[in-house]
Amino acid sequence: MAIRSAIIVGAGVVGVSTAYALAKRGIAVTIIDARDAAAEGTSHSNGGQLSYLHTEALASDKILKDIPGLALGMNPAFRIKVSLDPDYIAWLLQFLRNCTADRFARNTRAGMEVALESRLEMLKLVQLYDLDFDYQVPGKMQLLYAPEAIRNVENAIRIKDVSPEEQRIVSYQEAQEIEPALAHVGKAPEAVMYAAGEALGDANKFTKHLLDKIISEFGTTARFNARVKAISFSGKGAEVSLESGEALNADLAVLCTGSDRKLMKSIGLKVPVMPMKGYSITAPHGPHTPRVSITDTSKRIVFTRLGDRFRMAGMADLGWGRNDVNAKRIATFIREAKASLPAAADFDQISETWAGNRPMSPDSVPRLGHPHKALAYNLGHGMLGWTMGMGTAERLAKLVEAEAQ
Repeated sequence: MAIRSAIIVGAGVVGVSTAYALAKRGIAVTIIDARDAAAEGTSHSNGGQLSYLHTEALASDKILKDIPGLALGMNPAFRIKVSLDPDYIAWLLQFLRNCTADRFARNTRAGMEVALESRLEMLKLVQLYDLDFDYQVPGKMQLLYAPEAIRNVENAIRIKDVSPEEQRIVSYQEAQEIEPALAHVGKAPEAVMYAAGEALGDANKFTKHLLDKIISEFGTTARFNARVKAISFSGKGAEVSLESGEALNADLAVLCTGSDRKLMKSIGLKVPVMPMKGYSITAPHGPHTPRVSITDTSKRIVFTRLGDRFRMAGMADLGWGRNDVNAKRIATFIREAKASLPAAADFDQISETWAGNRPMSPDSVPRLGHPHKALAYNLGHGMLGWTMGMGTAERLAKLVEAEAQ
């Protein structure tokens, strides 16, 4: 049976990208979200980097030795919550099974395949439509402070089999010639990884403008302040019941709900996704704001120039479900960001502090599926939802097309 209509639950960057991929195929799409606008959850204030070549899986043989310290909160950049939640324990066991060199390589390559597809879809989109989301291709650098970090990056480059023109390690001196703002780092790195073709953009602005475009271009409907109470399925399709008492019907329901395990459980969907909380701050430019986007690998912080604003995002709290802005964690984050690039932003004029939950899979590979003729899902993008969203949307749309034939 051909899919003629779809309800997408979740209006973040993944949900709206999925709506676009389905709508351009002639499917009547309704997108719903419990918040009052698109991109008000995890997509609101993320790091802004479109890191198509930086898809290293979180689970690796290198991280095993650090796990006890992460569970004890000894690393301010990355914490793992101790919990007796059976689903969380099952997720951690799957994560540990992926902490081998072979699985790290496999998962990293799988992530890069999705990311490169996403880059292609993004290029098609920006050539087709004039969307205002501060999109640029200034390149990306990773600051490497220790021999082990350098070896890890060299290993990842070999695994991904990318050319030196795409991704290479350069000296700190050469990096300064490419990006003069690096002369003003808090601590000089031993080396720098440079990828000239990496892009950036504001995910929040992108999501909102793309939604406006598909509403005007394809007649997509958007419903906000619409919280889902239940989803049921029949031979006729899917019925999405809202807490308001209203029921919406379509041939297909698509979950793009991040780490909302409650909704997944209510329909018997078992997808290994756990929240990993991250933080960001936004401030005006400083006296030496980099043009190239920067990642401080030791502090797990990314620095991105978004128009007249400077975005700093990072840290990782695995297993924290609430997305409140924890004052102590934000204070730690500001201190660490300022220590890394003290002249990049005006830290006395921070305009926004933010926290959001990235939906992590245990192997860092997104989860796509069409388990029922009236149900599909696009979940588990972790820290790379902005990077992978266009690619997984296209993959899911092709899967829906194939299943309908």
